Amino acid sequence: MAQPVATVSKSPPRGPRRALNPMIARYLAAFKTPRGLVGLVIIGGFTLAALAAPLLFPGGDNQQSADALQGASWSHLLGTDEFGRDLLTRCIFGLRVDLSLIFAAVPACLILGTLLGLSGVINEKLGAGVQRLLDVIIGFPSLVLGLCLVAIMHAGWLPLFLTIMIAGLPPTGRLARGAWLSQQTREYVLAARVLNVTRLQLLVRHVLPNALDPIIVNGAVWMVVGVYIEAGLSIVGLGVQPPTPSLGVLLDSGLGFVDQSPIYVIGPTVILLLLCVAFSLIADALNEAVNSREG
Repeated sequence: MAQPVATVSKSPPRGPRRALNPMIARYLAAFKTPRGLVGLVIIGGFTLAALAAPLLFPGGDNQQSADALQGASWSHLLGTDEFGRDLLTRCIFGLRVDLSLIFAAVPACLILGTLLGLSGVINEKLGAGVQRLLDVIIGFPSLVLGLCLVAIMHAGWLPLFLTIMIAGLPPTGRLARGAWLSQQTREYVLAARVLNVTRLQLLVRHVLPNALDPIIVNGAVWMVVGVYIEAGLSIVGLGVQPPTPSLGVLLDSGLGFVDQSPIYVIGPTVILLLLCVAFSLIADALNEAVNSREG
């Protein structure tokens, strides 16, 4: 007697997975490398700590005590300042200022710099004129630029933001313009012009995708520069004003007490260096991803 044949029910075939945009996939792959992952973990940890600072330290960053200029201890891991305020608390709150500056000024710089660099798409004379303007900006060191902005407005967060953003426009604008000029001689661009494809379509389809890679890497590098700009301007009194903390403000205050309490300077310096190292690692990982694509 024939045995019944067991039938295996098949699940309906799933639709094909939608692939990620190659550019986005390349950037995400950069954060899977050791350098990108370490940098992302450090920046992520600092960002979470800065966002959670009011919850971690409900007393705020300006809570004074009689324990002035104490060294590191279990109750004050980074010691205290001249007013008995906990330095670890003030460093975490200072990170809020530094990270808000970097995450606001650098993207604004990339967007505005790219638009200025691609102004030649509208008119070549306009593009050349914008490049001369960017040349003038290069002639102003960030300290001089910060001095000019503080002379116009009071020292604080906004002049720092404008200094970081404006100082970063020339490299971004030049990268964008270089991408536009290099694409004009390509065969597909010439063929597109024969077919009466508009410059705007050429810009969106071909120029921007080829310009984004170096611009994104430059943005990661400029985050490192932005951290140093904030520290440098704050040390000479052009940043946010005490009692509001930032890493630069804490360094400036600690220099006057370095003999009595060296950790006053060491703590903010280590955090600042870790921040710069993390952004540098991310920049290296992104640059490696871009170069592997070109290779």
